[in-house]
Amino acid sequence: MISLKQLPNQERDEKAILFLRRHWIEVLRILFFACVFAVIPVIFYYILTDNGVDWNGYWGQFGALLVSIYALFALAILMTMFTDYYLDTWIVTTRRVINIEQKGLFSRVISELHLNQVQDVTAETHGFIATILSYGHVYIQTAGTRERFEFKMVNDPVKVKARVSELVENDKRIHGDASKVT
Repeated sequence: MISLKQLPNQERDEKAILFLRRHWIEVLRILFFACVFAVIPVIFYYILTDNGVDWNGYWGQFGALLVSIYALFALAILMTMFTDYYLDTWIVTTRRVINIEQKGLFSRVISELHLNQVQDVTAETHGFIATILSYGHVYIQTAGTRERFEFKMVNDPVKVKARVSELVENDKRIHGDASKVT
């Protein structure tokens, strides 16, 4: 896990300002899928019982095996979803933006962007629930090889956009604008 006191490639006098994760509504989505995964075997049990399946003999042992295999796959899917939620993080410091993106269980991509390379910061909120709970996406546009950084489903995207824009302006004022260098 990344410590906010010692960031990767930390520059002198660099401090973490924002540490962002996806909104907690994402955990509710994972819990919803857990409930759906839990109900499916119960539905099949009642459908098969109504159609005359006797669970005391061969079908009971075979059914237990199938439910065990199903539970293992469902648990693996849910753990992958939670790992992706928990390990997707975005850190904004006084000098850079660090994007840590988990892709599946065994793949992680870490990107960083210096604030003086930022050209535009955009906040988006779509939908009734996102508006009520105040979450959305923040996009950071650059001229570099990775043209757009995306903060997915972060809490209060308008405040995040304002804070990042303020840090970009401060960094460009202190260190100069890299986009104007020819």
